[in-house]
Amino acid sequence: MNREYHRWYSERLGRDMELLVFGHAGAKVLVFPTRDGRFHEYEDLRIVDHLRHKLDAGQLQLYCVDSIDWETFYCCWCHPADRIRRHQAFEDYILHEVLPLMAAKNPHPCTIAHGCSLGAFHAANIAFRHPHLFQKLAAFSGRYDLTLNVEHFRDLFDGYRDELIYFHSPAQFLPNLSCDWRLDALRRMDIVLVIGRDDPFVENNHYLSRTLWDKGVWNALHEWDSRAHQGYYWRRMASLYL
Repeated sequence: MNREYHRWYSERLGRDMELLVFGHAGAKVLVFPTRDGRFHEYEDLRIVDHLRHKLDAGQLQLYCVDSIDWETFYCCWCHPADRIRRHQAFEDYILHEVLPLMAAKNPHPCTIAHGCSLGAFHAANIAFRHPHLFQKLAAFSGRYDLTLNVEHFRDLFDGYRDELIYFHSPAQFLPNLSCDWRLDALRRMDIVLVIGRDDPFVENNHYLSRTLWDKGVWNALHEWDSRAHQGYYWRRMASLYL
């Protein structure tokens, strides 16, 4: 199986960024790690191994990017406005540095946004904000509004709100979305949401799914037994839904 390591200095982020590529052809999968994960997490969790048959067959090619969540949503000493601006810079890095690399290496017409846990938020957020760039979303165990206080999970902006936070909160901006070309692009996207029945964000997933249906956007919401929020489950989800 083809495995590549890439590293370069990102002017948009002012730091080196790393990523791993697995596979040689097929639909391109942009993979975001969990909150505490790095670019090698997908490999560490053995999800790559569970997808080996699709990778070897040229059905999928994974692009596993790094995270800077400790500089954005979890940078508690920063003002919330600075946290979301830093996240915007991260999105710009993905849009203007990672996606062009993917396009240059692989001409396949399908690009999939994918992630687990906070990675599912990243995948859904970028796909819903830029739906013309993605043909599929596969989001596992995600939360889609970072301002929620649910069980042991806090509002990541400490009560602060601004326009940028709103437009990076899919569960907030999607109900009000009226842009025809964005809605048309969303209606062409294959959207798969997977969540555990005991996950604290299960209702947030149901709300997002209902919101999409209300906009005429087809989506599949799969609810698994228990919390289903660890590698054991994500390996099986990836085999089924990617």
